[in-house]
Amino acid sequence: MLVARLSRVVFAVGVAALLGSLAISAHAVTIDWVTVGDPGNPNDTINTGTTPNYGAVATAFQIMKYEFTNQQYTDFLNSVAATDTYSLYNASMGSEARGGITQSGASGSYTYAVRTNMGDKPVNYVSWFDAARVSNWLMNGATGTSSTETGAYTLSGTSTAPAVNSGATFYVPTEDQWYKAAYYMGSGTNAGYWTYATQSDSAPTAVTAGSTGIGSSGSTGNFANYNRGADWNGQDGNVTTVGTNGKASAYGAFDMTGNVGEMNDLAGAAGSRRGFRGGHWGTNAFDSSSSKNDTIGLSTHTSGLGFRLAAPVAVPEPSTYAMALAGLAYGGYSMFRRRKRA
Repeated sequence: MLVARLSRVVFAVGVAALLGSLAISAHAVTIDWVTVGDPGNPNDTINTGTTPNYGAVATAFQIMKYEFTNQQYTDFLNSVAATDTYSLYNASMGSEARGGITQSGASGSYTYAVRTNMGDKPVNYVSWFDAARVSNWLMNGATGTSSTETGAYTLSGTSTAPAVNSGATFYVPTEDQWYKAAYYMGSGTNAGYWTYATQSDSAPTAVTAGSTGIGSSGSTGNFANYNRGADWNGQDGNVTTVGTNGKASAYGAFDMTGNVGEMNDLAGAAGSRRGFRGGHWGTNAFDSSSSKNDTIGLSTHTSGLGFRLAAPVAVPEPSTYAMALAGLAYGGYSMFRRRKRA
C-alpha cells in the first residue's frame, strides 16, 4: 500500500510539474543560453588597457549565445507595443537600411514585422532602457499583459538607470560578466584572457557577406564582422546573421567581437550613462578588442548598438526539464500500475 501511494504521489507531482514547465516554456521568444562557469576568476590585468580592470565574477551565470535579434525584438513589440507608450520602436528601424523592423497601423493597433533578410540579424537602434524593458517583460512571463516597468528594473518615472533588483532572472549583464563571457579562456580560475572574443590575441579577419547578409566564415575561425567588411543591401558594412561571423568565445557566445556593440551595466555619470563593449560592423580592430570600453547615454539609438541579456544559473531549460519530469511521471505511473496488478 505504501508503494502504491508513493507511486500515485510521484505521478501527481510529476504531471503537475510537467504542466508547469510547459507553461513556462510558452514564451513569445526562444532564447539560447550558454553557461559561464569558473567562478572566482581574477580580473584581467594584461589585456584591458583600462583602470579598473575587469572580468572577475564570483558566481556562475548564463548569457545569451547570440545577440538579441530583430525577430526576437519584433515578437516583444507585437506583445506589448500596440500602443507604444515607452517608444520601444525607433523609426530608424524601418527607415534606415541597417534597421530591421517595420511598424504599421495607428497607436492602439500598431503591428510590427521584420524586414526582408533581417530577422536573424542583431536588433539595433535600441537603447539601454529598451533592453531593461525586455528584461522586465521576460521576467514577468513574456505575455501581452507582462509589465515592462517592474521586475528586473523599477523604471516607472525614472530618467536615470536604476540598479538591477534583487532576484532578477533576466538583466543587462554587468561589465565584469560581459567581459568574462567574451574574453576569459575558461577551464579554470587562472586561465587568463584573450584580446578578442574569437579566442585569439590576433586581430580577426573581417568577414564579407552574401546577398542576404550571412557572414562568410560560418561559426569557425578568427573572423568577425567589423571594419566595414560585410557589404550587402547596398551598404558599406552592415549587420550580419548572428553566429555566422567566426568562432565563439570560450563559453560558446558568438559575435562578442563585432556585429553590434553590446550594452552592459557599467555605471557612469550619476546613472545617466551605461557601458558598451565589443565593437560593431564599422569599428576598427582596437575598438573591437578587450582594451576598449566606453559609455553611452541611456536613450542612445544607433545602427551599431544592440544587446544580449544575462541570467542566473538555475533549473535546466524548460524543454530539458519537461523531458525529465515526463520520465519521472511515467516511471511513477508504471510502478503504480504494476503494484495494482499484483
